[in-house]
Formats: sequence, C-alpha cells, structure tokens
Amino acid sequence: MTMDSSHQRTATADDATQLLRLWAMLFEQDDSSGDRQWRIHATEWFDRLVDAASSARFPVIEVNGVIVATAIGTLEIGVPNPHSPKGRSVRLANVITMPQYRGRGHGTRVVLDVIDWAGAIKADRVDLSATPEGQRLYERVGFINTSAPRMKLVL
Repeated sequence: MTMDSSHQRTATADDATQLLRLWAMLFEQDDSSGDRQWRIHATEWFDRLVDAASSARFPVIEVNGVIVATAIGTLEIGVPNPHSPKGRSVRLANVITMPQYRGRGHGTRVVLDVIDWAGAIKADRVDLSATPEGQRLYERVGFINTSAPRMKLVL
C-alpha cells in the first residue's frame, strides 16, 4: 500500500469543478461527453446545498490540493414508519475514489463521515444503492442487504 499525504475535510463551493469531474467518473463520462445538462443541474444543486449542514454532507479526501475521494449524504424527510420512526433517513450517494488512490481507505473514511453526520442530525438510518464493487466496503461498516427491490421510473 502506497502512503500519501491525504487530508479529509468538508467540501466548499470552490470544489464544484473537481467534484463534478469525480461524479462524472461514476457514470463513465469524461469532459468531452455531449450531455452537459446534468452538470448544469448538479452544479446548481451543489451550490444550494454545499453550506446546508443540516441537509447535506460532502466529505472529501484531498491529496496535494486534488480531491481524490468523496461521498454525498442528503437528508430525506419521509413518513415515520417502523423502519424510520422519525421519518429521517440519509441517502448515501456518489461514493467515489479516483482509481489510482483506491485501496487506501479513502472510501471508508468518507462513508464513515456521512454515517457520523447522519447520527449527529438525528437520522434514523442511512440508505444506499451499492454497486458490486462497493458492496464489500458497505458491509464492512455495517450495511445489510434488504429484501425490498429497488425500482425507478425515469420521467
């Protein structure tokens, strides 16, 4: 394992460009991709939430001024139910580490940051959709598979 001088912090508005580049990697898009509409919406969304500490969390790992890993936690308010007595859940999303920095614990660090934040804001649970590559990380920190199928309707 190669050591690096990594620094964990919370993203700021100045990080939007670097974060969008990482988020694009999740969807296997590069800066030459023709569909830029999502980037416009993502930038506007990030600008609205970056300083909303009670609604969203954006931990990043930085190495030599470059963000190499990140995750997003967003508070979702729903109907209280037996699985979420207060109706407060956090959605964990966009967990990514640049390929050359994987295997160093950066993903685990940003995931644990979001979990800690979820506890601090009194959420009932943290939900996510795991890729096969990420499933082991999530299981190691305590996530379990559920029997509820994940479905979507694209509008």
